Order: sequence, then structure tokens, then C-alpha cells
Amino acid sequence: MPLIETPFVKMHGLGNDFVVLDLRADQDAAAVLRRPELARALADRRRGVGCDQVILIESDATADARLRFLNADGSEAGACGNGTRCAAALMIEGGDGPRLDFVTSFGSLWAERAADGRIRVDMGAPRFGWRDIPLSAAAPTEDLAETLAPALADFPELKPIKIGAASMGNPHCIIIVDDMNRVEVERIGAALEPHPLFPERANIGFVQVLAPDRLRYRVFERGAGVTEACGSGACAALAVTTRLGFCAPKATLQLDGGLLDIEQDAETGRIVMTGPAVAVFEGRLDPQLLEATDA
Repeated sequence: MPLIETPFVKMHGLGNDFVVLDLRADQDAAAVLRRPELARALADRRRGVGCDQVILIESDATADARLRFLNADGSEAGACGNGTRCAAALMIEGGDGPRLDFVTSFGSLWAERAADGRIRVDMGAPRFGWRDIPLSAAAPTEDLAETLAPALADFPELKPIKIGAASMGNPHCIIIVDDMNRVEVERIGAALEPHPLFPERANIGFVQVLAPDRLRYRVFERGAGVTEACGSGACAALAVTTRLGFCAPKATLQLDGGLLDIEQDAETGRIVMTGPAVAVFEGRLDPQLLEATDA
């Protein structure tokens, strides 16, 4: 494999952190950097740069760019809201803005800078069909409590109000609770993420309704563990709680890393998320890191 010295930017959205690589001018590098073992090496917080996800910005003839999201374990995610905001902020700052069109495996999305400097991202419409999420078998996606009851028997302290599911380009299981302070997010999330009901594993999110227009949200992300924020998960949380009548279609979500404003269009069902995107530092990948992944 040829040696590559590729620039990257370390960014975060509400503490959900990323290594962002703009590969639009180098398709050879893009092919190399899609490798799962390299994503794992970059995400390693002791031996690599350290991040929750690696984001690849690639060229696409039909849009301003194609976005790929690689989890810390090397698996690929179909969507990432915080990551999309970071990629958009980087490109807008670089002169590609003020409004961008992206292609992802979930479909076409747009992003723009809001008047207050935050980034607005169209996250698409949630999908609730059991095959779309996907689930391994037909089940009522508006209430999975009975289906998941055997797995939740190990957590008698958890008394969910409702359990729903949705896809925002990746599978989300949303558990509505009455007191977030009593929820062991890491322990329960780690147990449910690989549940047989979720053939592609799932992001396990916990929601407390503080008011009709304000939600508390915490998450165990598929392939990353507990993170300070998950944009697609926050959108799924709004979609599920709105579907079940617990929340208005426009709300502020309080995550461990900060606040997101999320709104669902009543006609199209598409969800727009607004939040910050912060660049932390720039660097270049040492070719030795790439070579080490061949070992």
C-alpha cells in the first residue's frame, strides 16, 4: 500500500467527537481510509487520534459531497447528525457554503449555517416499519416493551413508560423513562445493543419528558458506547415521543454534551436539527499508522 499523509480535523458536536477527513481530491486515499481497521486505529484514544466516529468527506457527482460515517469499532453507520453538522461546518468555513447538499446511505440531506452561527441539518424522515429499522421479526415498533421484557428482567429498577423504535439511517431503540437519574445507561445499553431483535445492533436511547417541548436524552451508541451526544438518536427520540403523544413536534433536547433544537415538519415528516459544531485541532496522519494496520 502506498504511503499516505492525509490531513484531518478533530471536531465535536456537543462532545460527540470525530476525526474528519476531506478526501474529495484524493479518491485513492478514500479507498484506503474506508478500511474498518484504520477507523479503529484512528478512534483509539491511547494510540490514535481518539474519537467516537471517523467521517470521510468524498466527492459525488450528484451533490456537494458524499459522507461516510465509521464507528469506533470500524463498522459503518448510515447517518450521524452531529457528524453531519461538523462536516458541513468544515466545508462552509472552507468556502463551499452557505448551503450544502450531501449524499449518505440514508439518502440526500442538506445543511446550512443558521443566523446564530450554529448548523442546521435536514436529517430526513424517520422510518417506523419493522423491516426499515430493521428488526429481526415483525413487532409493534410503537411499543416493544413486551418483546424486550425477557431482556429487561435483569434490570428490575428500570420501569419504562414506553419503548419505541425508529430508523434515522441507523436503528434506534428509544426507552421513555420517568427519571433519568435512575437509569444505568451503560449497563442497560450494553445489554440491549446486541439483542437478537436488532440484527444490525441498535443505538439504545433513554428519554425523559421534562415538558411537551423539552426532553432529556442519553444514549448508548452502537459501536461506540455511551457518548455525550447522538444527533440521529436525538432525532429518533423526538420522532418516537411525538408519535406516541408525549412531545410536540418542535422541542429542545438536553443531552449530556449540551442542547439541540429539533423540529419535525408536519407535512413531510422530515426532521431538521440545529446545534453547534466545533473544530478542535488539525493534523496529519502519519503513514506509519496506515502501515501498522496492515500488520
